[in-house]
Amino acid sequence: MTTNTQQYTENKEGYFGEYGGAFVPPVLEGKLKDLYKSFKETAFTEEFEKEYIHLLKTYVGRPSPLYYAKRLSEYTGSKIYLKREDLNHTGAHKINNTIGQILLAKRMGATQILAETGAGQHGVATATAAALFGIKCKVFMGAEDVKRQALNVNRMELLGAEVVSIEQGQGTLKDAVDAALGYYIEHPDAYYLLGSAVGPHPYPTMVSYFQSVIGKEARKQFLEVEGKLPDSIFACIGGGSNAIGLFKEFLPDTEVKIYAAEGAGEGLNTKRTAATLNLGKRMVFQGADSLCIVDENGEPAGSYSIAAGLDYPGIGPEHAYLKEIKRVEYHGITDDEAIEAFKLLSEKEGIIPAVESAHAVALAVKLLKDKNETAIINLSGRGDKDVERL
Repeated sequence: MTTNTQQYTENKEGYFGEYGGAFVPPVLEGKLKDLYKSFKETAFTEEFEKEYIHLLKTYVGRPSPLYYAKRLSEYTGSKIYLKREDLNHTGAHKINNTIGQILLAKRMGATQILAETGAGQHGVATATAAALFGIKCKVFMGAEDVKRQALNVNRMELLGAEVVSIEQGQGTLKDAVDAALGYYIEHPDAYYLLGSAVGPHPYPTMVSYFQSVIGKEARKQFLEVEGKLPDSIFACIGGGSNAIGLFKEFLPDTEVKIYAAEGAGEGLNTKRTAATLNLGKRMVFQGADSLCIVDENGEPAGSYSIAAGLDYPGIGPEHAYLKEIKRVEYHGITDDEAIEAFKLLSEKEGIIPAVESAHAVALAVKLLKDKNETAIINLSGRGDKDVERL
């Protein structure tokens, strides 16, 4: 797992450029410092990597395939490969991070795991990892997301997790994170298994590291089949975990163009959007200095996207920095565009994507139309959870 690109953007501990840090109540400062110390001393050891890679292979099902989407390619006019994270155990990329963090939590003596979730995939992956190791699990989820992701709520409860529905705010991912952090402050003996590359240090660094397996595999697989690097790579982005997982290994390859698709909701010119990197302002939000969508008073605003996993007003600090240095282009994709791509991939390839992943498909089809280029799309999750809604 160790890679020389891991520190490509992290210029000092916990910071990507000027973004990042840990802005938390004093009760959590020591806890997060201990977490980072444990991560540094444990995650890079031969013993830890051996157990982690073994579980990724035998439990998660890695490496995930790199699939040539022939009919989608013919339709688009460019050669498109899909990194099939939807084929992982639990149906998404989230399991890569939860397995890594649960191994860390086990070594730290944790007896309770906390998590937040929007689309439910991280909640399912956390409940799965907790069940695997016999650790109590509590998952916080916004009430609106509980309704629109009922299948994943049922899966979490079947796996033995307690799902806490959050009625405050809009009842979406932001509110779930707030509630999880609040509970963590009151129960610092628990282990908070944050699911995206957001929040206070060391979480963006840790999540980026555990998800970087996606890009490591994709880069190697693409070179094996094409004998060269792709012209471009694509991922959807809410908080940023599947995107940074694919992007990380390609960042030094400046000839590879990198694109991310945000949930633009009803449009970038409306208030019903979650396109933080297009519209956000710099501020400290949920423990980190990054970008956030704000209201007319400069306070964090509500976000909107048809995709629960993209319905978040903040963004990970590493992505804020990648935008600033112009290494990654971040585009807004509307609900309508995502739904069209959801149907397109289903009909052309017999693969039903998560509506989150459909945003990346929509952006790739739009930018690659008749370009005769090669590309990888990170198909971060499967669409079982979305079929009844779309």
